Amino acid sequence: MASAQWPCLILALLSYLAASGFPRSPSRPLGVVDGIEVYSTKISCKVTSRFAHNVVTTRAVNRADTAKEVSFDVELPKTAFITNFTLTIDGVTYPGNVKEKEVAKKQYEKAVSQGKTAGLVKASGRKLEKFTVSVNVAAGSKVTFELTYEELLKRHKGKYEMYLKVQPKQLVKHFEIEADIFEPQGISTLDAEASFITNDLLGSALTKSFSGKKGHVSFKPSLDQQRSCPTCTDSLLNGDFTITYDVNRESPANVQIVNGYFVHFFAPQGLPVVPKNVVFVIDVSGSMYGRKIQQTKDALLKILEDVKEDDYLNFILFSGDVTTWKDNLVQATPENIQEAREFVMNIHSQGMTNINDALLRGISMLNKAREENAVPERSTSIIIMLTDGDANVGESKPEKIQENVRNAIRGKFPLYNLGFGNNLNYNFLESMALENHGLARRIYEDSDANLQLQGFYEEVANPLLTSVEVEYPENAILDLTQNTYQHFYDGSEIVVAGRLVDKDLNNFKADVKGHGAINDLTFTEEVDMKEMEEALRERDYIFGNYIERLWAYLTIEQLLEKRKNAHGEEKENLTAQALDLSLKYHFVTPLTSMVVTKPEDNEDQTAIADKPGEGPTDAEVTPSMAYLTSYQRPQTPYYYVDGDPHFIIQVPEKDDAICFNIDEDPGTVLRLIQDPITGLTVNGQIIGDKRDSPDSKTSKTYFGKLGIANAQMDFQIEVTPEKITLRNGAAQSTFSWLDTVTVRQDGLSVTINRKKNMVISFGDGVTFVVVLHQVWKKHPVHQDFLGFYVVDSHRMSTQTHGLLGQFFHPFEFKVSDVHPGSDPTKPDATMVVKNHRLTVTRGSQKDYGKDVSSGTKVTCWFVHNNGQGLIDGVHSDYIVPSLF
Repeated sequence: MASAQWPCLILALLSYLAASGFPRSPSRPLGVVDGIEVYSTKISCKVTSRFAHNVVTTRAVNRADTAKEVSFDVELPKTAFITNFTLTIDGVTYPGNVKEKEVAKKQYEKAVSQGKTAGLVKASGRKLEKFTVSVNVAAGSKVTFELTYEELLKRHKGKYEMYLKVQPKQLVKHFEIEADIFEPQGISTLDAEASFITNDLLGSALTKSFSGKKGHVSFKPSLDQQRSCPTCTDSLLNGDFTITYDVNRESPANVQIVNGYFVHFFAPQGLPVVPKNVVFVIDVSGSMYGRKIQQTKDALLKILEDVKEDDYLNFILFSGDVTTWKDNLVQATPENIQEAREFVMNIHSQGMTNINDALLRGISMLNKAREENAVPERSTSIIIMLTDGDANVGESKPEKIQENVRNAIRGKFPLYNLGFGNNLNYNFLESMALENHGLARRIYEDSDANLQLQGFYEEVANPLLTSVEVEYPENAILDLTQNTYQHFYDGSEIVVAGRLVDKDLNNFKADVKGHGAINDLTFTEEVDMKEMEEALRERDYIFGNYIERLWAYLTIEQLLEKRKNAHGEEKENLTAQALDLSLKYHFVTPLTSMVVTKPEDNEDQTAIADKPGEGPTDAEVTPSMAYLTSYQRPQTPYYYVDGDPHFIIQVPEKDDAICFNIDEDPGTVLRLIQDPITGLTVNGQIIGDKRDSPDSKTSKTYFGKLGIANAQMDFQIEVTPEKITLRNGAAQSTFSWLDTVTVRQDGLSVTINRKKNMVISFGDGVTFVVVLHQVWKKHPVHQDFLGFYVVDSHRMSTQTHGLLGQFFHPFEFKVSDVHPGSDPTKPDATMVVKNHRLTVTRGSQKDYGKDVSSGTKVTCWFVHNNGQGLIDGVHSDYIVPSLF
């Protein structure tokens, strides 16, 4: 199966803390921004037999009279593993070391407790992960950053692609991208292009060539070619630089052996396409309302244009109920395709999410068609599900749905799960797909979501072989990677690697067997070891033990995938194997972290780089322990109040959220949480604007003071936008928001993250985050305020109450009759909750729990009149006389 993880390397280079684009003063040297001159940036990529070894090196000097902070940013593919990082200051090198995650975490926490934190961050994007490190550099000193990472390039739609994100943010005297490609099969095509430069300018800065087994690409823009205009001092290097290539395929298979390790590539061409029976299972619940459902319809209409007449298909729509286009699969005749188009155009969204019944209906339909010989004997079946949320009606337990689906499919065909957006349990979708020989893909909520959906279908649209098995001589191979595949799709490639028992073997034979559209096929590849040695003589061009590292990379990747569905002893064994290989080959994987110790103010500081996961949560793999500047919230029930004060109750079982405002005068204190059993209370005092805004009819209010108390511990925390006061009995400690500090005592942890947030944990099971919102000090109207987030409440008692606390226990609500409201962009609906029937409005608020500066958008059903009908009693019941 082709992977959509296209890039060899994706590099956003060097976001220096200096602002870019300052007008150049006569005294400031060219290419110097805020005293820092980046005089060299080189990205070197060596690709040998699809395995890419990438080194990013940047050199800078501090031209200022005082010490300056220099930052180094690299964006790399999610499929890559970092293997090394070094920091060199004035000739002294500080290396990174890969350690087991728990060991690294302890080392990092020790450094944190001593106040020695550093800002090394790994964060996930759509296809990227971001590596950042910053360091103070003394006046006149030089610094060199060097990051190395590796990955196996996956063939996608007939080519391998290296995609570089280029963004130096200032002119760089020596800027160079260089890629050397060595492919024993020979290179058939090689191209390169840039999104940020015209072809005329690109032509003189770019050289590309290939001959036989070697390809070379070099991009070396001069200072003048980097300028955004002839007299400008800012850089136009800001965008994508893409290298694509493919190899000769005289033979469908190619085997290479080096130092007792082998890799076997298989990608036949010119075979007839196997007819397919495809069932599309589409979520049409209320959360798909608007752009998502329209993009889904647009994608399905385009897919219908590409369906072949030999194919059979059907559509299953699910919300609270399950409906089908036809009772059985139908052939894709022109008449049926036209009828399908009309059906798709009439799809609309409403109701809940019944994943279980929809999938079982689709699986049953494919099984029945096969049993009754209603589809061609040599056809193959696939099921594609698209959902934007979690199951909340019918069978809603993920593990039970997985069991039902597994028992229904019984390994007969693959399940592909497409998760639309972020408000879903991606780990569940991925786990279910992997154990049914498919894969999961996240569809990002963006203007190109329909193209993402079409792109995925194109990957699986043309199966050339089914039931593919790769066989080797018995007792000749050890440690083989995956060698059976349900499908081989046109434009992709199967890669198998392993270790030879006898390194001195003279001959080597590999068979690939599969079912084609017309007949069964066996492809045999005979390898003569002496010929192999001749073919791989260009040692200066390739990097030594690349096949062994390719084998280790592929093995780790597959062990981590198997681990997602393993339990107990099996999971422990898979974890141990993957960890051993990660440490041996120095890979940063979800089981390891890279520890970097760097000098800071005459003391060493420790930072960690982790491999983040794709899913929202993973009990074993923490997405990133690399930073304390923002809290990584789990996808459990989540409650917060922020802004003017907007209360948000996120309900993951419903894949939805409810929100309401409380309008009260400045000075009023509201009870947010009260738990008589644990003794925890949280109260908040409202503040107003400095004065009414001239363009606003009403003054805004916010929380300006929070009081968090634990009666059992005799402990109080008072938080304002100016300071944090901790009282333990008679003892008192005061901190400012300029501090970065962690305070720990029995059962309590308080971490203040400078000018961003503070995290308060009472043991395992109660965690709050207070977010600091700062405005311009001289702003005529607004003033600083606080947000309060409950990210873990599972240890709070069932007697917990308060404006937020009452929602810590499960509660039921149903939304129906979605219809246009007074604002055409915000539909109204009827909500039944706590025996009240309310009119609610679809709106959105901001969640600043992860991103304090811009926040993330949260859509919710807004309950009017101070939450009346949703909250117990009326809002004035929650007014209390004082903060404590």
